[in-house]
Order: sequence, then C-alpha cells, then structure tokens
Amino acid sequence: MSLAWINQTDFARAVPASAHEIEDALVATCLTAAAQGDTSAYYDLGVAFSTGSHGVDCDMIEAHKWFNLAAVAGHEEAAMCRADVAEEMTASEIAEAQRRAREWLSSTTRRAA
Repeated sequence: MSLAWINQTDFARAVPASAHEIEDALVATCLTAAAQGDTSAYYDLGVAFSTGSHGVDCDMIEAHKWFNLAAVAGHEEAAMCRADVAEEMTASEIAEAQRRAREWLSSTTRRAA
C-alpha cells in the first residue's frame, strides 16, 4: 500500500504494537480516509486487496471496487489497475464490484448529508 498521505514509520513509532496490529490500524485509517472521499485511500485499498497485503486477504472484487472508486474520482493509475484486475475477473464478479462501489458511495453520501 503506498499510503502517500501517511508516514508508516511515524505511525508505527506512535503506536507500539505488533506488525499485525499496525497493519489493521493502517487499513482502518485507510477506510476512514476513504469514507471522507480520499482518492489516495481508495487506491491504497485497491492495492491492498489486489495483492493481499497489509493484513487483508486477496479479493479481486474488493480490489476492483476500490480501484473503480479511485478511477471515477480521477486517479489515473487506479484506472489502469482496475483494467488489469478486471482481466482476471468474470463479468458477474465485475458487476458485483460495481454494485459494491455504488453501495459504498450511497452509504458514505448519506452519512455526509
């Protein structure tokens, strides 16, 4: 996960914990930022789910969802990653990822209103 908006070293130093707890906290931080519409967080979550890194299981549907959200928000690299991930997915998996992306947008828009 690139986490361009958070310094992992500073984060680890501030929160003495096991590597697993740090990964969980980083993903939680990403999810919080994503709920606020942070495009970099969308992208970072896509990377985590597409590679099975930072304590999450590899899940191409979730990866596509996050890359799609980032791409729609104008993240060019995410659009390329979404296309790469889609090549490994069935049409029904892509449809499920798109449904989840719409559901995420709907739920975060309602909370913001």
